[in-house]
Amino acid sequence: MNSKIAALLNEQINKEFYSAYLYLDMANFYDELDLDGYANYYTIQAQEERDHALLFMKYMQSNGLKVTLEAIGKPDKVYHTVLDPLEAAAEHERYVTALINTIYREAHLDGDFRTMKFLDWFVDEQMEEEESADKMISRYKLFGQDPRGLYLLDQEYAGRVYSAPSLTL
Repeated sequence: MNSKIAALLNEQINKEFYSAYLYLDMANFYDELDLDGYANYYTIQAQEERDHALLFMKYMQSNGLKVTLEAIGKPDKVYHTVLDPLEAAAEHERYVTALINTIYREAHLDGDFRTMKFLDWFVDEQMEEEESADKMISRYKLFGQDPRGLYLLDQEYAGRVYSAPSLTL
């Protein structure tokens, strides 16, 4: 594997850990509003992002590459409304998709088919993540501005359960 791809993969590990921090920050915002379902949703989202980082770490280790963990930055978003974190999450998922696409592009240009195959799962995952984030915004705009609708959405998100990623290396 060329050094540029290895560096991008290592950077992605740190970006995924940052994503977990970002989602924990969103969970805290919703917890302060007593929206336990939304808090649950983003707590689970943080678990998923942490697992994504671990998958990247394992892939690098399996390929004999050194993993370097960097400091994780403090989330820099400020939320004022229920909608703010939803929109920030959608924006963040588009950003992560762009990061994955950059690594994929580099792997393709280098003929690194093993890395491309590894990243295929993340390409599919990002499509799902963006779709979920956009759906949460749409549903909030349709139903969440009414207190009863917000209550029902919150109850729905309270039912989300964590499931570990099924990617095998």
